Amino acid sequence: MTLSRSALLLLGPSLLSLHAAWAQEPTEALTLDTITVTASPDSAVAADGYVGTYSQGATKSATPVAETQASVSVVTGRQIEDQGATTLGQALSYTAGVLGEPYGADPRFDSPTVRGFEARGAQYVNGLRQLRYMGAPAYETYGLQQVEVLKGPSSSLYGAGSPAGIINQVQKRAQEFDFGETGLSFDSNGSSAAFLDINRAASDTLSYRLTGIGRDSQTQIDELGNERGYLAGALRWRPDDQTTIDVIASYTKDSPISPTGVPYGLTQTESGRELRKLQTDEEGWDRSDRQMWNTGVEISRALDNGWTLSQGFRYEKFDWDYNGTYVSGLSTDGSQILRGANFQDEDTTGLNLDTRLAGEITTGAVTHRLLFGLDLRRYEADTTTEFYTGTALDWADPDYGNLPTGAPWYTSISSVEQTQVGLYAQDELSFGNWRGSLALRQDWTEQTGDTYTNYAGDGTIDQRDQALTGRAGLGYQFAGGVMPYVSYSTSFDPEIGTDENGDALDPLTARQWEVGVKYQPTGMNALFSIAAYDLTQENVTVSLGNGLSRQIGKVSSKGVELEATAELAKGWNLRAGYAWNETEQQGGTTDGLEMPNAPGQLASLWLDHDLGNGISLGGGLRHIGERKGDLANTYDLEAVTLVDLAARYRHGAYEASLNVSNLTDEVYVANCGSFGCFYGEGRTLTAKVSYKW
Repeated sequence: MTLSRSALLLLGPSLLSLHAAWAQEPTEALTLDTITVTASPDSAVAADGYVGTYSQGATKSATPVAETQASVSVVTGRQIEDQGATTLGQALSYTAGVLGEPYGADPRFDSPTVRGFEARGAQYVNGLRQLRYMGAPAYETYGLQQVEVLKGPSSSLYGAGSPAGIINQVQKRAQEFDFGETGLSFDSNGSSAAFLDINRAASDTLSYRLTGIGRDSQTQIDELGNERGYLAGALRWRPDDQTTIDVIASYTKDSPISPTGVPYGLTQTESGRELRKLQTDEEGWDRSDRQMWNTGVEISRALDNGWTLSQGFRYEKFDWDYNGTYVSGLSTDGSQILRGANFQDEDTTGLNLDTRLAGEITTGAVTHRLLFGLDLRRYEADTTTEFYTGTALDWADPDYGNLPTGAPWYTSISSVEQTQVGLYAQDELSFGNWRGSLALRQDWTEQTGDTYTNYAGDGTIDQRDQALTGRAGLGYQFAGGVMPYVSYSTSFDPEIGTDENGDALDPLTARQWEVGVKYQPTGMNALFSIAAYDLTQENVTVSLGNGLSRQIGKVSSKGVELEATAELAKGWNLRAGYAWNETEQQGGTTDGLEMPNAPGQLASLWLDHDLGNGISLGGGLRHIGERKGDLANTYDLEAVTLVDLAARYRHGAYEASLNVSNLTDEVYVANCGSFGCFYGEGRTLTAKVSYKW
């Protein structure tokens, strides 16, 4: 088990030199130019335990989660650390209504599903959308202080986006006190990592933080892994009591290899315990080189009239080129896996700018917390995609090195620019025990560019869409912390490209009704919730493989979710969830059928106990219910229940931990799609040692 050389080269010298320089006393005054962008002060909130009472992304305001008329789940940094989560999917695995890793281990993407729908396009960083129309790349979980999930359509605040909701990843920020952590970790697959997180308060007004990790991630398939280096710097400046400025910059360099999978037919005839380790890709062909830059500024300025001007800004650049292998089927006699190869080159940039003005007024007995915003977004992408044929692989006696063969049979080149302008307003009302919210947003989007495919030749993209979306909610707070509520919300998301017939894709739209009850008991650090929802999407686009897409029309998702997060007693932490979900395709050849990979039931329970003598023990159960394997519902994927365990020992500033995921080593198919089936990870042991001060 060795650390990635590239990751260590990135992490080691940079961390040591920067830490040494920053640890010195400043020799001259620090002068910053005038900055006029700002962000919500609540972006600094980080819970100490498991119960996250505030969410940066739910309302873009300081409204507590317990008073928000919507389903909001917060996964805190403490929970992420205790459960040993190293990916976004793992961090969300104990969140009600969320399937964290539907494809098993995939080092390229985090692709959770929310309420039965894919959430690749629902991922945000610091309240601003990750701009990549083919799915958000995996962000470094060690660089996060919490993860927030706002379930259901949310265009009234965020504009064009996934109807599944918002998954907001909040980066670690500089704090006003000194602390630090450094350590190493290893797992039974051969993974290893070295990490460092240092925060310093240089003065009463200035603090800074440096976070980095070098990680060599391996999976149950020998050649499927990722060498990654991540380095982030954060600066917080508070020149006066009315102003807070956060600057956060990060750089990630990694090399994730594409999982290949096996044909569905093979999973029904052969041992899954052997198949889940089978290498079906090409070591000599598969390669990957990916770089991600993010620079953000968040500032909050309290004005003299009691209002607050805020703005969030982020610039991101994403470069990725890789060769991959895919599975296209099984030979008639079942002995050969049919394969192909692909090449992808991406060069993208994104700009997000969200300006807000918030204040409070009173009209009679009603208090209005008002929010007005202007949201600007620009995304540019230059992409080349190629698909090749390949030689079949004898899975029982593989002979590698015969892929790809010949010139690409499919080539696609595109240069696309997407812009969005959104104006929005929100009114959160309080009158007696009543709590209400109203929000409206008008968006204008434009997509322009040039395309080429070897099938259709040159093409032009010139598409403009606009939409008015909204949200309304009403709740009543009873004595003791109980609040029943009802809400209605809508969303839209312009689709880029054409369908299988060459026609432009229509915008994806959605609407949702939700009723629920939240309970935050007095005298106890806990939050309990139950919600029932009816979510309908129209113009849903699904991939047919080989670069082709189809809009299947209308899809409904109905369900019930229960979630509990609580500090039951001193040293006891609980996280539990249950979700029942029913999806239905409406119209076309698949009318009445379920959506693929949408479990009918999801359940989870995690309990952690600090024994008070330096030892902490934790354990959990995750149940993934039966689900359909494809759009035509021709086969089912079986239900599975997984067991996780954790143990930690702390002595002074030193801490050691051991996490075991899938303790019973269950063999299960996590997902099947156009490019084969993918197995969930087997039993994995992860050990970590760290020094904290």
